[in-house]
Amino acid sequence: MPTLIYQIFSASALISLGVYHLTSTIRNFLKSPQSFSARPHHPLPSSSARLKHLHLYILLLCLLIAFAHQILISSDFDPLLKGHTPVHRFTSLQSAALLFLFVIVSVALLLSESTSLLPLPPDLFFALGSALFFLQYSVSSSAASVQTSDLQAKCDSVSAQISAVVAFLCLILAFQPRMFIADAGLAGAICLQGLWVLQTGLSLYVEVFIPEGCHWLLEMVRGVEGSTKCDLEESRLRAVAILNLLFVVHVTFVVLIVMVTYAVMARTIGIRRLGSYEALPTTASDSNHIQMKAFTGTQA
Repeated sequence: MPTLIYQIFSASALISLGVYHLTSTIRNFLKSPQSFSARPHHPLPSSSARLKHLHLYILLLCLLIAFAHQILISSDFDPLLKGHTPVHRFTSLQSAALLFLFVIVSVALLLSESTSLLPLPPDLFFALGSALFFLQYSVSSSAASVQTSDLQAKCDSVSAQISAVVAFLCLILAFQPRMFIADAGLAGAICLQGLWVLQTGLSLYVEVFIPEGCHWLLEMVRGVEGSTKCDLEESRLRAVAILNLLFVVHVTFVVLIVMVTYAVMARTIGIRRLGSYEALPTTASDSNHIQMKAFTGTQA
């Protein structure tokens, strides 16, 4: 149960971050497409300096909670991994070290945005983000390779691939910050990572969502619960196929979110632009008609 709660917490944080970045990116692009430039941080529209960066404080809090969680579970006894407890301890510490690097970069971003102590350019933060997400790809790939659970290994492998996509998009934005598609894709990929973290928790730790023919691992001597494993090869292949299908469903859902968000915001910002002004004439006859009305009014 604690693992499932942590999965839900991580998923909520990632989805919220992705949606906020998506809406902010689309709003900035629609307001001024010619001068658009990707930003790693979008301040909240508030007169208070602290409220402007509220979501950065929340992000730091979430990262610190995740860091503490990885440190705590590194001392747990886990005989169900390949290599048993020592491997579990080192993989957990590796994840904790990576989260600490994310904390450092987030603090640097907060100082850069709120003070003049660390005036770092946005492209540097995108480059650092690319490096950190590439490390996340490496950590997730390593975690997948030591799992005795085929389902856990599959989930970690997909998570690693999403992290690689995020790293690639951050690298593009470090060199091409005016590329709106890459910035919107980055927000969508973060949302996708959050949805996949949630799906991982449901598929591995909730009985209703565990594929048929699979069950929780249990070390019978000490009663240590692990992940989920399928006994038969047919059940394993079926479970992997279900996860592949669910991944496609999540990708489709994220694409719909991006499209609907863009459509709604384009309509809203477009209405604000036009206001109650009369539309400009589109033909020569309309232009002549307006000129004749102005001339008649002047004579009168």
